[in-house]
Amino acid sequence: MTSTLPYAPDSPLAVLLDIAADTAGPDDDEQREDAATAAAHHVYYAYAGTLAQVVDAVDWRGYPSVAADGGRRLEPAAVAWLDGGAWLHHTLRITEREGATDVLTLIVPCTCGRGYVDITLDTEDVMVEILTDLAPTQGRSPHLTDTPVDCASVQAVPPLRQLNP
Repeated sequence: MTSTLPYAPDSPLAVLLDIAADTAGPDDDEQREDAATAAAHHVYYAYAGTLAQVVDAVDWRGYPSVAADGGRRLEPAAVAWLDGGAWLHHTLRITEREGATDVLTLIVPCTCGRGYVDITLDTEDVMVEILTDLAPTQGRSPHLTDTPVDCASVQAVPPLRQLNP
């Protein structure tokens, strides 16, 4: 039988345990704040002539990292409401090779009313071009066929009678 022994508060083990606790990473609240700050910073510098004119730092709502399918984790993210069903989504894509890269996505409803379309914004010029294309449909993505396409990424919640037989 193995017994555990108490350790002194200033022992090497105590110091190592404190270091490990400090390097565990930010908690959920810190992740939310960091995500919102990163989004505001990116918009302020990369979209100074457009988004930075209408989306303030306080408009971003941060979300912590979450577990995804397959055991991997999704990075913390932030969203900002634009109105009319449109949102901005920001996250940092982190890789060993490239480090942290800002990923800004415009999420707009489809004209069919059954879903949303995610459009990754690479630059301010690309965003202006996309918004110009969306202007005739009041900021909605045109649904050009009768078959579901990529607008099914977010679907409406089924009526309660379907959830409770």
